[in-house]
Amino acid sequence: MSIFTPDDTLLHEVALTLFPNIGPQLTRQLMSYGGSAKNVLHLPPGKLRKIPGIGPATVAILTGLERTTALKRAEDGLRKAEKEGVQILFYTSKQFPARLKQLPDAPTILYYQGTADLNHPKTVAIVGTRQATDYGREQTEKLVKGFVSHLPLVVSGLAYGIDIAAHRAALQEGLETVGVMATGLDVLYPAAHRKTAEKMLSQGGLLTEFPFGTQPDKYNFPSRNRIIAGLSDGTVVVEAARKGGALITADLAHGYDRDVLAIPGPLGSAASEGCHELIKANKAALYSEPKDLEQLLNWDAALHLNGKFKGPTAYDPADFSPEEFQILEVLQAVKEEHMDTVAWKTQLPVHQVASLLLGLEFRGVVKVLPGKRFQLN
Repeated sequence: MSIFTPDDTLLHEVALTLFPNIGPQLTRQLMSYGGSAKNVLHLPPGKLRKIPGIGPATVAILTGLERTTALKRAEDGLRKAEKEGVQILFYTSKQFPARLKQLPDAPTILYYQGTADLNHPKTVAIVGTRQATDYGREQTEKLVKGFVSHLPLVVSGLAYGIDIAAHRAALQEGLETVGVMATGLDVLYPAAHRKTAEKMLSQGGLLTEFPFGTQPDKYNFPSRNRIIAGLSDGTVVVEAARKGGALITADLAHGYDRDVLAIPGPLGSAASEGCHELIKANKAALYSEPKDLEQLLNWDAALHLNGKFKGPTAYDPADFSPEEFQILEVLQAVKEEHMDTVAWKTQLPVHQVASLLLGLEFRGVVKVLPGKRFQLN
């Protein structure tokens, strides 16, 4: 019998995400003041009350019986993760997807089982209606075949319809594909997709922010959709009705300043009305051929495989300190960013970020804009 000794740091990080009514933003607020999850879970009530945004109810949760319960659940989760070969990634981990780190509502923890690199240099999400038509499935297969030469990571939600068609098309073409789940990794939903999901474990993977045992609650799906949108450089909507999860994913991607494309469908087809609306509202570019995707995502330009930078000018991590490179990762994901937001996204002190940005400006790497905003030069 093996003796299980949980990692003390990860144990407290997992526990911090298991408290009721403490979401990602509040978790980051606690971490920014406590410095580590272990420190947060051992802060006395007096110090917790001094943290902005922390009220009496949160203090009671963090210092009461819930803390013991969270630590016990975390230990059980770590034990199961070790047994099943599941990686648990807290948002401060170097392995946490860089694209997700930039989001204001990014998850604070991920449970991942698979072989794909979540920081793959090229990622694309394919989403659509659960009631896919033959036209939609055919377009999904053509879409995947059209960009197969780029060997991107294909991301979707493992749902009926377009999602599962995208995963299966990627597998068929030899591409890695990751399914983002609205449940725990041990609760596959829908169960009908188990064979496909099992194949994805060796040719991609399964990813979720929800702990083991989480059931497919309807409120989990919009939360899942933001990870699909945030994990990808661009999102392609194949078929979508006027309302549905695919449009939520597209809106999220648009809000994250990520590229969105939509495939038009036959006139009068209810399954394509959402795609047409996205195009008319200028929330999505029209996709008609692989070149549309390649040009929008700049896939013809050089890619730096280590830094995940797009564009003809790549930055070598060896030329920068780890903190400088964190700042470059933030600025690469957006057109411009305020200095305070850069500090929040990198979890670095504002005074340190100001000094680093000044040094990067002198070197011609970043450009300063009015209002303490910065962009890559």
